[in-house]
Amino acid sequence: MAQRVGTPHPAESGGRITRVSGPLVEISGLPGLSMLEVVNIGPDGIAAQAVSINGDEATLQAYEYTGGLKAGDRAERTGHQLAGLLGPGLLGTVFDGLLRPLSSAPLWLTQERQSSAEDPAVLETRWEFEPSVAVGDTVHAGQVLGTVPGAGTVEFRVMAPPSVSGEVSWLAEGKVRPLDPVARIGGVDVPLAQRWPVHRPRPFRERITELAPLQTGQRVLDLLFPVPRGAAAAVPGGFGTGKTLTLQQIAKWSNADVIVYVGCGERGNEMADVLDGLSGLDDPRTGGKLIDRTVIIANTSNMPMMAREASIATGVTVAEFFRDMGYDAVVIADSTSRWAEALREFANRNGDLPAEEGYPASLASELAAFYERAARVRTLGGATASVTVIGAVSPPGGDMSEPVTTGTQRFVRSLWLLDRDLAYSRHYPAVSWRGSFSRDAESLGRWYAAHGDPQWAQRRAQASLLLAEADRLTALAEIIGASSLPGHEQMVLLGGRLLRDGVLLQNALSPNDGYSSAGKGAALLQAVLDVVDTCQTLVARGVPPADVDQYDFTPVLRLREDTGPTDADGVQERGRAFVRQLTESLDRPQTGDANG
Repeated sequence: MAQRVGTPHPAESGGRITRVSGPLVEISGLPGLSMLEVVNIGPDGIAAQAVSINGDEATLQAYEYTGGLKAGDRAERTGHQLAGLLGPGLLGTVFDGLLRPLSSAPLWLTQERQSSAEDPAVLETRWEFEPSVAVGDTVHAGQVLGTVPGAGTVEFRVMAPPSVSGEVSWLAEGKVRPLDPVARIGGVDVPLAQRWPVHRPRPFRERITELAPLQTGQRVLDLLFPVPRGAAAAVPGGFGTGKTLTLQQIAKWSNADVIVYVGCGERGNEMADVLDGLSGLDDPRTGGKLIDRTVIIANTSNMPMMAREASIATGVTVAEFFRDMGYDAVVIADSTSRWAEALREFANRNGDLPAEEGYPASLASELAAFYERAARVRTLGGATASVTVIGAVSPPGGDMSEPVTTGTQRFVRSLWLLDRDLAYSRHYPAVSWRGSFSRDAESLGRWYAAHGDPQWAQRRAQASLLLAEADRLTALAEIIGASSLPGHEQMVLLGGRLLRDGVLLQNALSPNDGYSSAGKGAALLQAVLDVVDTCQTLVARGVPPADVDQYDFTPVLRLREDTGPTDADGVQERGRAFVRQLTESLDRPQTGDANG
């Protein structure tokens, strides 16, 4: 729903194009032009944004294909920045990087196609407005004025704009169009939909420092590397490591109210898979389809390059709009590397001094501006809500030292590093427990302790230590052989395998294992830790390590598949039964060396 082509600024007669180089367009003859203002260029009125101004000359970045533009073509001011029309009709719809609907677009997209701000199909749609305030009430900025039924499976709330407050003197009745007023507050008409510049963060009362976890439904993330609501996370990984699948799983199963999925420079077939998956998945939260509380922004690799730059900002703006309604929103950006590549190409065309690997010197600032829009806040309306940002990073050749990856790590609270070896061994999600981190794990441990799970932090510490020790001993065992290790170290190797295959491994296609509730994940982890402790105890009592290692642990490994996605009690019961069976089978008087 982005405002692309607008009415020319009345104070200007128009300028002229002097140079075109791909998406970079230079113009002259537009005095008074402001930074980030949208300019319509050429006979088709292509949208371009001012990024550099020198007197009456300016450099623009064009958001459309510039083939056919020539020196001397007209350039006209619009008087506004690139803005989104935020209103009903966002949920369940696919847009391009400028928030223009793709669901109703023709098969072949053209430069002159209208944005939603001018599209009759959008502007003439009528929506039922049900007010929740009355004439004579005094309302403040951000307060909910009413709702719009049928605009998605989450309630669509119409809010007073950030700059409007006062007494309600009039309310609309019945059906209205997006730009029709629904209320008059303090003498100001409030339309159903709001225009908002996509590069300007929406205001709120205050940031909330108290943390609460975002449940992703993926055990390796929720148990070892959690991310709080309103924080930022990054998913770096090379080609074939499962970035898109991991992000799709988070989109499907996280406990956010609204999902904004931004496909930035990705292949069209991947976006088709996302759309197909979300459209066919039943939403356990609402009873409808998951797509009905999702906004998809598809800016595929064959679409205009600079629209990638806009798509990231557009996605966060949409998420902030739903945050202001009081919802927890998640922005999933796949992939920020393609966005950074667009910045690099434009900077090089503009002659900017290149920094590391040709990226512009402003790369760190651009990354910070994106990730810092993630926040858990008190909205202007007084609700507690959040925007969580999860960005994929696609380093060329899997090089984790390249600028986008290293720069991203500075601004995120959680890093979910995808490991090529795990992916090639078909261990998904291929999140490396060696290179990943969560800066808020300790604080979230206190949240879990206050909400009925005081052992969460201890289990996480035990699992992290077990994985690290198993990795160390695996390297040693490859040299001297596992049977040469002491018995307790052989049990560490066994425990690492059980933890990897019984807890961290997750089958996205399984109805029981694709999603795991927090309770089931905790029960699985505790069951495996109990089994490992029992094995250590048996070896300490003299049971040969080889006997323990050869025991059939299939029931433990099958717990994740044999129990429902929320069946924590079933996991606990079966886990205790297996520990009893293991002890009864192997705990008998032994002779000889316990080290085997």
